Formats: sequence, C-alpha cells, structure tokens
Amino acid sequence: MGILDGKTAIITGGAGSLGLATARLFVEQGASVMLVDLDAAALDAARQALGSDRVETFTADVAAEADVAHYVERTVARFGAIDILFSNAGNFGVVAPIADYPADIFDAVYAVHVRGAFLAAKHAAARMRDGGSIVITSSVAATRGDPGVYAYITAKHAQVGLMRCLAKELAPRRIRVNSIHPGPLDNAFQRAVETGLGEEIGRDGTDFFNEQIPLGRHGSADEIARSVLFLASEQSSFTTGAMLMADGGMSA
Repeated sequence: MGILDGKTAIITGGAGSLGLATARLFVEQGASVMLVDLDAAALDAARQALGSDRVETFTADVAAEADVAHYVERTVARFGAIDILFSNAGNFGVVAPIADYPADIFDAVYAVHVRGAFLAAKHAAARMRDGGSIVITSSVAATRGDPGVYAYITAKHAQVGLMRCLAKELAPRRIRVNSIHPGPLDNAFQRAVETGLGEEIGRDGTDFFNEQIPLGRHGSADEIARSVLFLASEQSSFTTGAMLMADGGMSA
C-alpha cells in the first residue's frame, strides 16, 4: 500500500528531471499520473522510463489556456477526478543587466512560471476532489535577488503570492496549496543558469552557489521529489499556504 493509492496527479514540466523524479515516486506510492510538457519527444522518453500503465502524457504549452483546459479534461477522462496538481513547468531566460534585459524574454519566463501556474490552478481546482493538494515549484530565488536574473527571480516571487491566494480560497474545500523552494540542483537546467550567471558576475557560477549553501553542495531531483511527496500526501494534512524550503540551508 502506497500513501498515494488511488490518487490522480497532474505534473507539468513532467519530462524534466524534477518532474520525472516526482512522477516515479508518485507511481511507486500508488498514484496515476498525467505528465504534461511542451517537449513531445522527452515526454515519450519519460513515459518509457516509468514503464507504468498508470502514466499518461499530454503535450501542451502551459501558458496557453486552451491547452491547459485540454490536459485537465484528458486527465479526468483517463483517470478520474484530480487529487494532486504539481505545477512544475519552468524556463529560465537569460542573465543580463536591466538596461539590456530583453522584454520578450521577461514575458516568456513570466508566462510559463506565473501564468502557467495560474491557469493550471484555475482549470484543475474545479475538477479536484475536496481534500486535494496543489504544489507549485518556486525556488530559493523567491527569497533573494541576484544581479541580472530579472525574469526568473521575479516570476518565482510572484508564484508565492499566487500560492497564498489559492491557499485561502480553497481552504473551505480542504484543498491545500503550498510551494516548494529548491535550491540549486545538479541538473541541466541549473547548469545553464550557472553558466549565464557566471558570465555576468565574472566567476564560476557553480562555486558561487555552493559557497552560499550551508550543506555545501547542490541537491538532487530525487531529494526534492521526496519533499513534493510530503506536500502532495496526507502527511502534510495541516500544511497550507507554506513555503517549503528544500535548499540545503541557502535561505537560512
């Protein structure tokens, strides 16, 4: 018996390292999972890697409302009412001085992180069972600022405001809403971040972050997935409106 037996979950950004690690854990704990991502080939690979008939995939732009409505409806048609929404889709943009920061890149990052999470909640909440859970992937970046990281850090702060509004509105239905705040992870996404930041600050971006993490290292997707499982399951039954820091102490 798993702690998610009989539950239905949607994971956006499902083909990325954290989405896939979380999906694997959810399936191990008994859930049926809809993986949503913009990259169809990566979704196919993720589905094959998971190797379960309780996994379905849907290719979608999380910032397009019609796509969001479709992936929610497809989930309900395939698995039944939704219990868990893990809004995890993300992109980074660039690192640049404010005078040079491209407005279209800012808009594109904000669209995925903030509009994407907003639309996911808008459509999924109406099809969720009472007592469900929404988890939004934010970041340790929601607690700090770094030079040139305008789009990503602004979007991560905005997600916290969205989470808090949802937590209060959905509380009468016992739907808990929380955000997970990973620190730097050892994955391709973070390496791209560190390359751009390193060029902006004139030093190695990986060393820059590790020096700020009390545990002295990057985290892994599997470690963060375990924290997401806590928020998604009844183990966090009295936790809502919370920012769960999974950042190696970086925000302490």
